[in-house]
Amino acid sequence: MADEERNEELKKMGFLDHLEELRSGLISVIAVWLGASIVLWFFSRHLIDFLLAGIPVESLYFHAPAEAFMIRMKLSFIAGFLVSFPYILFRIWAFVSPGLFSSEKKAIFPFVFPSTVLFYFGVVFAYWIMIPVVLDFLMKFGTVMLSPLLSVGKYFSFVGRLCFTFGIVFQLPLAIIFLTVAGVISPEKLLKQWRWVVLVVFIAGALLTPPDPVSQLLMALPLIILFFISVILSIYIGKRGRRENKD
Repeated sequence: MADEERNEELKKMGFLDHLEELRSGLISVIAVWLGASIVLWFFSRHLIDFLLAGIPVESLYFHAPAEAFMIRMKLSFIAGFLVSFPYILFRIWAFVSPGLFSSEKKAIFPFVFPSTVLFYFGVVFAYWIMIPVVLDFLMKFGTVMLSPLLSVGKYFSFVGRLCFTFGIVFQLPLAIIFLTVAGVISPEKLLKQWRWVVLVVFIAGALLTPPDPVSQLLMALPLIILFFISVILSIYIGKRGRRENKD
């Protein structure tokens, strides 16, 4: 009955209504993101010092008059995005959910909060575990006559790319569980093909990280662990669902 009412409501909503809903959602997302970025701008000096603490080089340098200003601005926007990420997910859910059946809502909604947590966990893992190890490894290739002079712009570009990549690839467990719940894939078959999965993970690590074995291992190993955990959870969820259907 609820699904029939939903279909009637969707028929009444015209194309312009959907565009208006999308426009209002985008405006609210941009407003929250921009507001968070403006607030964080006033803390960007301390945020840079905090993020640069513990890196295996004495200091970074800016090579153009406006580079330090641009880095602080970019960092404010990146931090603003991270702070407003839960709201962005909520707005996406609010826009998509009216077009879903009640069964689809029950399948998707529980993934919103874990998706946020895994994204943050991937970013934190990349910055505080992977990047210091990778930088320490790469800096050792210097010599007495060859010392590092790192640009702050290139450093944050390198770091930002890796952090965002880890935030996305750490969604792997949710993708596997969701596809299992939707009946697209079988966790038992995935478990039997684990050798191919490991190979694909290492290839992805080689493509998404700098060309050194340390960073590739630091991406591949957590993903392999997350893969096996997600497959085991998928098997448990599948068995639980079959028991409930029998009852």
